[in-house]
Amino acid sequence: MGSLKREVGAAEIISIGDELLIGQVINSNASWMGEQLFLSGIPLRRVTTIGDNEQDLHEAINAAIERVQFVFLTGGLGPTSDDITKPSLCNYFKVQLEFNTEAFQQVEALFARRGMPVTERNRLQAMLPENCRPVQNLNGTAPGMWFEHEGAVIVSMPGVPFEMKPMLTEQVIPAIKRRFQTSNFFFKTVMTTGVGESFLADRIKDWENNLPMGFKLAYLPQPGLVRLRLGGEGADGQSVLQTLNRLVDDLTSLLPEYIYGYDNQALEVVVGQKLKDQLKTVATAESCTGGYIAHLLTSIPGSSAWFKGAIVAYSNEIKTGMLGVPVSEIDLHGAVSAQVAEAMATGLLERFGTDYALAVTGIAGPDGGTAEKPVGTVWIAVADTSGVFSQRFQLGEQRDRNIRRSALSALNMLRLKI
Repeated sequence: MGSLKREVGAAEIISIGDELLIGQVINSNASWMGEQLFLSGIPLRRVTTIGDNEQDLHEAINAAIERVQFVFLTGGLGPTSDDITKPSLCNYFKVQLEFNTEAFQQVEALFARRGMPVTERNRLQAMLPENCRPVQNLNGTAPGMWFEHEGAVIVSMPGVPFEMKPMLTEQVIPAIKRRFQTSNFFFKTVMTTGVGESFLADRIKDWENNLPMGFKLAYLPQPGLVRLRLGGEGADGQSVLQTLNRLVDDLTSLLPEYIYGYDNQALEVVVGQKLKDQLKTVATAESCTGGYIAHLLTSIPGSSAWFKGAIVAYSNEIKTGMLGVPVSEIDLHGAVSAQVAEAMATGLLERFGTDYALAVTGIAGPDGGTAEKPVGTVWIAVADTSGVFSQRFQLGEQRDRNIRRSALSALNMLRLKI
């Protein structure tokens, strides 16, 4: 097997399992692993998904070790008949299974913690290819397996996420970094909301065009948000980090009104922290979002200190009866209007006695729109003791995206008000 084309320090993932190919299970492992490798300075070049087939596994390994130094296998290491990875690797390396005392002690310790006896089937988990080094699994019975073959490192890990994840981050990656040179890579994610990626690109194009050598910006949009991931690498890790921090400061100064946080901070967490810091409270009145804003806020531990409650005012009767929206406003302007959104917010503020009230009314879709108010029309209002203001948003045509974007827009209005 030649290695002239092999990229030293790079990696590939081979995901194993029929369930991945038929769509029964989403391959979330690969995306998570890619991020962890990226953070560790190990560039991921390819992800291959194969079924429970020995020949396909052998071909995938052969192809991978021609291209990269590190190959990570996930899946097929359980105690049942459809777990073919271990015997397939024995055949690939032309070795036999042998009882591994270290691996068996780990299995025994796991079952002892659970107060369960070790069965013969579980004991078989300690039978490993004789040329591998076991990788400890603190959360399951299947140890990982570390192989070194023709200058490449091949690591086989379980497919169960809560077993694989700590194995990769706590054992495999640290072992690689101890033995092999990896790049000095650092990145920072800048979280923005309230504006699209094309607007952002136009706003910062001069800054982006003058990024130093080795630095790159990626736009990562999702409904209601755009993540700006700025990363850089170089021989001197300290210098890379200092330059990265300076560039993030420059970017922040260019987009002060759109940046709400960093490193995948959730908008609701940022808003909650602001309320907590200022000893303020909020309540929500939701029509088209159906309680989704309240769900986001109450997903935060300790939110009871600043979130007082919500009214899902889906029908006009609830808007008028519980929030005090005048029937005349609905008749004259319609339920989706500035007047109704503002009346919902002020009515909520009076009834709940909070410092802020947040109200949303709109047409989430896919039907219900008109020429004047098409699907995706949303009015959001924020009220406090000084008054109320509202803003119209024209979103898309997909219901789930509209609900998500409406909620984030409402939270951002509240953030700016605070």
